[in-house]
Amino acid sequence: MLNDKDRIYQNLYGLQDWKLAAAKSRGDWDGITELLARGRDAIIEEVKTSGMRGRGGAGFPTGMKWSFMPKQSDGRPSYLVVNADESEPGTCKDRDIIRNEPHKLIEGCLIAGFAMGANTGYIYIRGEYYNEAVRLNAAIAEAYEAGLLGKNAAGSGFDFDLYVHRGAGAYICGEESALLESLEGKKGMPRMKPPFPAAMGVYGCPTTVNNVETIAGVPTILRRGAPWFAALGRPKNSGTKIFCISGHVNNPCNVEEELGIPLKDLIEKHAGGVRGGWDNLQAVIPGGASMPILNKEMCDTILMDFDSLKDVRSGLGSGAVIVMDKSADVIKAIWRLSKFFKHESCGQCTPCREGTGWMMRMMARIVDGQAQLSDIDLLETVTRQVEGHTICAFGDAAAWPIQGLLRAFRPLVEQRVIEAQQRNALAQAAE
Repeated sequence: MLNDKDRIYQNLYGLQDWKLAAAKSRGDWDGITELLARGRDAIIEEVKTSGMRGRGGAGFPTGMKWSFMPKQSDGRPSYLVVNADESEPGTCKDRDIIRNEPHKLIEGCLIAGFAMGANTGYIYIRGEYYNEAVRLNAAIAEAYEAGLLGKNAAGSGFDFDLYVHRGAGAYICGEESALLESLEGKKGMPRMKPPFPAAMGVYGCPTTVNNVETIAGVPTILRRGAPWFAALGRPKNSGTKIFCISGHVNNPCNVEEELGIPLKDLIEKHAGGVRGGWDNLQAVIPGGASMPILNKEMCDTILMDFDSLKDVRSGLGSGAVIVMDKSADVIKAIWRLSKFFKHESCGQCTPCREGTGWMMRMMARIVDGQAQLSDIDLLETVTRQVEGHTICAFGDAAAWPIQGLLRAFRPLVEQRVIEAQQRNALAQAAE
């Protein structure tokens, strides 16, 4: 288990005040002028050395992403955009950072903006997070008043302005290029890549988009040093992560832990164990709704990090752990997710626009007892025609939960279809 001294988030549960004075007492903004005095290249190199990977879902190395930004301006301004859209079902970590540790995020924005030569930052926050947006704006106002933002931010000689932009509740705006479209005032629809945001992002200017947890963790890494962060977790999966544990556990919670912690330890030590005991476990979705589901056999030994979950053809995603005991109908749960993805598709790409509807209706047939055994292979084929054939990763996100179900629970799906066929045959014979 992670030692308390190694926790980045000292007020994750909001037991202390969130305001600037309390944040400073916890170490935020400590020596910020000296940190920035190290220079752009040194900060990016430190973040690279730490092994920090993006905490939003893709797990791309953060320092490398920052290094894509132009070293010299061609006359265009550069921008930092923080993705606080957090719309992945099961995920609620960024919300708690904004509620209880907003100054970590604001300080991280200043450092990231400085490192990338971006004088302006936008925090794009989910529209439903009204109270969080109010608190974030209040914390930004405190930072301006204390001279930590604005002209000569924190006495560094660097000017940095930070704005909060509220979205309107579209899941697709969590995809970075759709977020940029929305930020510009257009409909949130993903862009073709290339060009990538570092070359042409918001307003056609160099832009880096990072997740809230990624940015909020940077100041602590710089203060404590890259070797400290790199020593936590496992090789290429270093540092800590906030896991959101929900579902059939005795104590649903958000908890900061080392990457690489066994899933069983994570659930039993922090979430009070599975309802009815570990043997009552049926399935876990390990990283938010779009990540393929795991059966109990996988859950017994799996480690919670990017590479371990990739090895079992799932993913860490946002770190949202959704636990289902044996009372859950996993087939119906995946149908419900397919309905969500059908609703949230932006409709730009034909495979996704049409395929999400196909997948939802075929899942509904299985749930309603109207499917044939041949429909299972047909459903698998449809997911393959959607996955990898869209502009953004939404098509993959819609296909993976169903693929995971058919991998981990195929006998259960087949049994459900066969039993429904037998019931239907008996009902017809009785007429």
